[in-house]
Formats: sequence, structure tokens, C-alpha cells
Amino acid sequence: MSDHEQQDRDDAFLAERFEAYRAHLRGVAYRMLGSAAEAEDAVQEAWFRLSRSDTSEVGNLGGWLTTVVGRVCLDMLRSRRSRGEEPLDTWRPSASAEPDPAQDAVLADSVGLALLVVLDTLSPAERLAFVLHDLFGVPFEEIADVLGRSPAAARQLASRARRRVRGADAPRTDLVRQREVVDAFLAAAREGDFDGLLEVLDPDVVARGDTGVTVGAAQVAAGAQRYAHVTRVAQPALVDGATGLVVYARGRLERVLTFTFVADRITSIDAVTDPEELAGLTVEPV
Repeated sequence: MSDHEQQDRDDAFLAERFEAYRAHLRGVAYRMLGSAAEAEDAVQEAWFRLSRSDTSEVGNLGGWLTTVVGRVCLDMLRSRRSRGEEPLDTWRPSASAEPDPAQDAVLADSVGLALLVVLDTLSPAERLAFVLHDLFGVPFEEIADVLGRSPAAARQLASRARRRVRGADAPRTDLVRQREVVDAFLAAAREGDFDGLLEVLDPDVVARGDTGVTVGAAQVAAGAQRYAHVTRVAQPALVDGATGLVVYARGRLERVLTFTFVADRITSIDAVTDPEELAGLTVEPV
């Protein structure tokens, strides 16, 4: 086989691997940019960077591509903000992608207009830290590299963004529905009802706590079953304006579970136990 033929084969293999991650990358970019057209442009730029890079030493191509898309989107957000532009509100795929209106509609539904509106109030750095960590489980060490900051600073950006997202005013009907979802989660966790937990968890739910990050409904449901002793003493409460769960010990707040909701399902769960973080939360009885 000639060198030219080998190169063509290598390029085809790389393109095939990239296509396996395209839907994931598009989801990351859309949550960052709020525009399907711009998301396609960001994904295409990630392909260009991949095709020009030596990734022979990259062990996790999906993670590498996610951080590349994050960098591209961060640059686009900063450029947009410096020009005072609003995000595109059209649903035109870029010329680099095949039109797929059905997929665009699914993508929009999966994110939710309300979440996009709140995300658009965040700074580019806050938005990147929140989206990559809270929605896609990217470690703060990798996010720090994208931002050019320390992991602690990246964590603080995500925490600030998380509070703004959860503290956004929600219509009373949304709070009622949140309470129904949390009550269903709590009942299923207390009873060890695995199927009941799956019904209220998004397939790609991310749970974060003292033991690390867990991704996926089955894994998070299994973890909730193991923590049944915690849920038995948990109580619903408003946490930064959204429905969550609190645990008190000897009259002191010991643990808080906060949730992010999309389309009546739980997309992320955060277990907060650090005293300083707990002190910064606004907790109201319901």
C-alpha cells in the first residue's frame, strides 16, 4: 500500500471516529451558543482542528473533542459579546452540515427555552464552566485548561452560574411540577424502586457528590438506592428558588440535594455538604 493510500485510509478512519461524537458535540455547542447554526459551525471547526492535530497520544478522543468544542464556543461567545450581538434565532444548519430539521427540533426540546434564556445571562466563562461540568460532567481540571484559570476558579465560576440558573424566577406551575418530580424521586429512592427512579431521571443525568461524578440514569438510580438512608430523612425545600431536598442533623443543615429539571425530568443532581457552600444557599421550607 502506498503512502498516499495509507493516508487516505487514516483520514477515513479519523472521520468515522469523529462522526461517532458529532451528536454529543452538537449538544455541547448548542447549550453553549443557543443557536443550531452556530453550533454546527463550532462542530465543524472542531473537525478542522482534529484533522490538523496529532492525536496519536490522546487516550480519550471524546473528552479531547469536548474541550476543543468548548474552546471554540468560548471564543465565539466572547466575540459575540464584544460586538454586542444577540445569538442567532434561526434554525438554518450551516453549509457544512446536512439539513436535519427533526434533529434540530429534538435538540431544542431537550435543552428548553427557559434554560437557554438563563444561560444567556451568564458570562462566557460562567456559561462554559456550567455547561461542561454540570451538563456534561467534564472535570474542573480540564475546564480550567480551557479557561486558562485554576481548577478552583473554574469550580467557583460553575457554582456562581449554578446559583443564577437555579435562582431564576420560575412560574408557580413550574415549581408545582418540580415538587411532583422531586416527590416521585424521593418516594422511589426510599422504596428502592429502580424503575421508578428511571422514570424521573433523564437518560444522561449527571450526579455530583462527595464520591465524585456519576453519569447516566441507571448508574444514578443505583447510587440513589445505596443512599436510601439519606433520603429517608430528607425533606423537600426551596433551594435558591428551585425545589430541592434538605437533611438536618441536630437542628443544623447537614446536606442539600439540588436538581436541574428539563422537560419534567431530572438532568442533574448536586449533593452539597461543604459548610461554606451550605451557608451560601438560600433554603426555604415548603
